[in-house]
Amino acid sequence: MHERNSVAELAKTLREELKCYSAGEKLPSSRALVERFRAGPVTVSRALAQLAAEGLVVTRPGSGAFRADPRTAPAPTGDTAWQEVALSADPTTEHVPRTVDASGVLVSLAAPPAGVIEFNGGYPHPSLQPERAMGAALARAGRRPGAWGRPPMEGLPELREWFARGIGGAVTAADVLVTAGGQSALTTALRALAPPGAPVLVESPTYPGMLAIARAAGLRPVPVPVDAEGIKPALLADAFRASGARVLVCQPLFQNPTGAVLAPGRRAEVLRIARAAGAFVVEDDFVRRLVHEDAGPLPPPLAAEDPDGVVVHVGSLTKVTSPSFRVSALAARGPVFERLRAIQVVDTFFVPRPLQEAALELLTAPAWPRHLRALSAALRTRRDTMTAALHRELPAFALPHVPSGGYHLWARLPEGTDESALVAAALRAGVALTPGRPYFSAEPPAAHLRLSFAAVASTAEITEGVRRLRAAWEDVFSTSVFG
Repeated sequence: MHERNSVAELAKTLREELKCYSAGEKLPSSRALVERFRAGPVTVSRALAQLAAEGLVVTRPGSGAFRADPRTAPAPTGDTAWQEVALSADPTTEHVPRTVDASGVLVSLAAPPAGVIEFNGGYPHPSLQPERAMGAALARAGRRPGAWGRPPMEGLPELREWFARGIGGAVTAADVLVTAGGQSALTTALRALAPPGAPVLVESPTYPGMLAIARAAGLRPVPVPVDAEGIKPALLADAFRASGARVLVCQPLFQNPTGAVLAPGRRAEVLRIARAAGAFVVEDDFVRRLVHEDAGPLPPPLAAEDPDGVVVHVGSLTKVTSPSFRVSALAARGPVFERLRAIQVVDTFFVPRPLQEAALELLTAPAWPRHLRALSAALRTRRDTMTAALHRELPAFALPHVPSGGYHLWARLPEGTDESALVAAALRAGVALTPGRPYFSAEPPAAHLRLSFAAVASTAEITEGVRRLRAAWEDVFSTSVFG
């Protein structure tokens, strides 16, 4: 059972029992709750913390937890209607209205209710994360001399060197800026490279979080279609000419959501087209370390084959470790590096030094290569399990490309499928899905689903989740035909 499900169930039980306590009455000790419910100490602690957040209990260090006083009636709220005008009135934005829509990102970040199988997750399940190694690394890092001091603004030299080696080519540690997660790196890159109102070329389909960043900055995403071999160079050249864009954001390796790898014959062509347009290529290399066991040699990053500073490279440790291990890097050559650095300093100053020190400890520990090998094998097994289950249970779902890296499959639904109805029916059946619509910056060519095989607890959950999805599909299909 997921830890969060255990926490939710224990909190529900304690919430009911609190009705028998008077205000200020002490609850049983944490040890007593552990023994009574046969739960772990962490589960008990988190359940009590949840009740405290709800205002139902008060915890006092050294004394225990107590029933809180009944809440008084809330104070009358004011009138916030004026904010609609203030947030919308922006006389400086002439071309594109600035909108902040996180819905496409929240689908993958929000935890589903207890008992719901998580096919919408954007991160590997805790059982696939190196939790013990990260804990040990953080403990060692905290004891390093100077670990709690101010780090260099660009990041620790040893960490910058590690990221530079992973890119190769002419990239050196001096070209690397340590950032707080890939989302932060993309935000910094787009702010540095494109003014408000400017067009930015994006793959179609593409990562919704990047589309949200662009729109929040007042940029205008212009889609360039992707096929099984990555972005299409001829259409890319057309898009640069038609839009006048000076930025392309792409994922050449295991593209999200299609899983495509940019074909060898297209790599140099993409760089040539961008260079001729006087444009930057933001290379989001977010999933390089989530390669599957059966993958062959990986192509190097585009940045390794770029002598002219066209590519701004984004690399991250988050997907391969934990959602909370937010350490990533921007790599760029030439004057643009200073602009990237300046924007990060203005926004966040720097990435906390203890986290950078912990990253170094983790990356240099013997447990790191073992974790990568175990994760690679597990992802292959999970991918194969989900692919086989979909072919068996839902043959009408097309899988144009089964990737050898990443953590999800991209399924095209039969023509006429009501995507939102299927997602809602699946949730009722006990499986959470990610709809395809948010991955398109313009009208999608068909209904799609992105199905994560990494966020669940086991291959058995994958099989059960696909079975539930089939039940939801049959429910929507019968309703659409006979309803």
